[in-house]
Amino acid sequence: MSKKIGVYPGTFDPITIGHEDIILKALDVVDELIIAVAKDVTKNPIFSLEERLDMVNSSIKNMNKSDKEIKAMSFTGLLVDFVKAQNSSLIIRGLRAVSDFEYEFQLSAMNAKLNDRIQTIFLPATEKTQFIASRMVKEVAKLHGDVSGFVSPYVEKKLRLYYNS
Repeated sequence: MSKKIGVYPGTFDPITIGHEDIILKALDVVDELIIAVAKDVTKNPIFSLEERLDMVNSSIKNMNKSDKEIKAMSFTGLLVDFVKAQNSSLIIRGLRAVSDFEYEFQLSAMNAKLNDRIQTIFLPATEKTQFIASRMVKEVAKLHGDVSGFVSPYVEKKLRLYYNS
């Protein structure tokens, strides 16, 4: 039986416990999960690609389930090309609210047009994490608020260093 490989793409600027929630759910669906950190983004991330990869790796280091593989990789260009290059045909996307669905559905349709062998599955965030967005976490950190309930201690430290320098 072949291994089911899923790709969970995003900016991860920074990775939050909401992302971690989706990662854990995805590990119940796939044998191997690749956290794909986008290099080419229009969002103007505050952290470099290397810093975002570092934070993702820190967050996932204790998530491995004995029979599952998880790793972080960066990618550039079209997501469907990266997914195919990883011998995968499955994109994992998290949904926080109904408002996410329209955008994610459009992305899914575009990816299907680009490569009809690649499927997208949507995993809903839990009630505890559905309100967490990296954009909001950065805003709270920028205003010197407490983000400890939204990110790992390592990511919290990185945010404090960024906004206090």
